[in-house]
Amino acid sequence: MKHIIAPSVLSADFGNLERDIKMLNASECAWLHLDIMDGVFVPNISFGFPVVERIAKVSTKPLDVHLMIVNPDNYIKRFAELGVTYLTVHLEACTHLDRTIAAIHECGMKAGVAVNPHTNVCLLEDVLDKIDLALIMSVNPGFGGQKFIPQAVNKVRKLRKMIEDCGSRCLIEIDGGIGEGNVAMLAASGVDAFVAGSSVFGSADPLKTISILANA
Repeated sequence: MKHIIAPSVLSADFGNLERDIKMLNASECAWLHLDIMDGVFVPNISFGFPVVERIAKVSTKPLDVHLMIVNPDNYIKRFAELGVTYLTVHLEACTHLDRTIAAIHECGMKAGVAVNPHTNVCLLEDVLDKIDLALIMSVNPGFGGQKFIPQAVNKVRKLRKMIEDCGSRCLIEIDGGIGEGNVAMLAASGVDAFVAGSSVFGSADPLKTISILANA
């Protein structure tokens, strides 16, 4: 079975964004991962609705949007209107997480919850039966090209057991420092979906790299 590979568009060439999206359309990737940063929740700013709208028009793959922002509830409806499939919010940014998850589902999207490297996955226990995706950050969020934090592997294993114990169908996604050297190991540990940015767009042959990751 192929792994779910979700290339991070943040690492694409924004001067040739349509070209890169069409390349991903032709690849073996399953989703397109879009990182939305506000410069408040994380120390970086990425892109907003006009870019997401353009990507949505060109992409033939589901959009997997990761909100690294404060007050994500204010924007849920707009992302739904743009055709986003997965909308992931940070546990650390949501005061009323149950309400946020419900709002995402009410807008017809699948709901994800992300946790930062320092956050214990046990905090997801009470929402595992409500969410479709749990995103483990294996780098500190905000910038691409960082090194994988090894402790993330134990978090994956712990989360996988939690999911199995409660009978949830929630997928585990991992983001940060993902490449050819660790996909197979992480898949064996329980990861379902892999976000890959620099390893894909920094490759001499992105299509080949995506194929290798998908079939590792």
